[in-house]
Amino acid sequence: MGRMDGKVALISGGARGMGASEARLFAREGAAVVIGDILDEDGEATAASIAADGGRCRYVHLDVTQEADWQAAVAQAVSQFGSLDVLVNNAGIGSNSFEIHEEPVEMWDRTIDVNLKGVFLGTRTAVPAMLEVGGGSIINISSQLGIVGVPYNGSAYQTSKGGVRIFTKAAALQYANRGIRVNSVHPGPIVTEMTRAGRDDPERLSIMLARIPMGRYGEAEEVANAVLYLASDESSFVTGSEVVVDGGWTAQ
Repeated sequence: MGRMDGKVALISGGARGMGASEARLFAREGAAVVIGDILDEDGEATAASIAADGGRCRYVHLDVTQEADWQAAVAQAVSQFGSLDVLVNNAGIGSNSFEIHEEPVEMWDRTIDVNLKGVFLGTRTAVPAMLEVGGGSIINISSQLGIVGVPYNGSAYQTSKGGVRIFTKAAALQYANRGIRVNSVHPGPIVTEMTRAGRDDPERLSIMLARIPMGRYGEAEEVANAVLYLASDESSFVTGSEVVVDGGWTAQ
């Protein structure tokens, strides 16, 4: 028996990286999964590989900054699989390192739009579907940089992830007595496409590894395991909480 039997999950940014790992794990544990992304080719390939392994998965085009895309994705989950029980707001982008007085306003707007407004829109759209079935679980992917700051990463990214952290608590309190749990996950540096450029730069890599007490980047599956716990009924008394998966970064 799977830990997600009978549940229907929607994962944004599910085409690759952490989102794809979450989708594969959810499907293996018995969930029906809808993955949304703007990377259509990668998304279709991920959905097909999950189906080939015996899982139930559909891909939908989802730009998290567009409310209509969210409405279509939630409608797809409900029409295809009968309900929506779990939302993982996983989609996100990085922002280049600038000092604040040189940070482009356009980059700030884009980062906040995807990383923070996207989480708001996803939650706003999913909640009514969850209320219809008596509750659900929303997991918002923040970052260790939503808890602590660093001088060498753009302020837009850190601000967006800090916003996700507090938005999670506000949502958790609003829906705590209506069966919807809302929690955030805070990964440290993880081996994904998003971190490839930094890992390929020896100077940048050494800076990052020096900040991680465990001395390595995390794997996407290590984050997915934390997300699975929050999505499952095992975390039934957990809401408004932060699960940190950062190799010890924030313990310093």
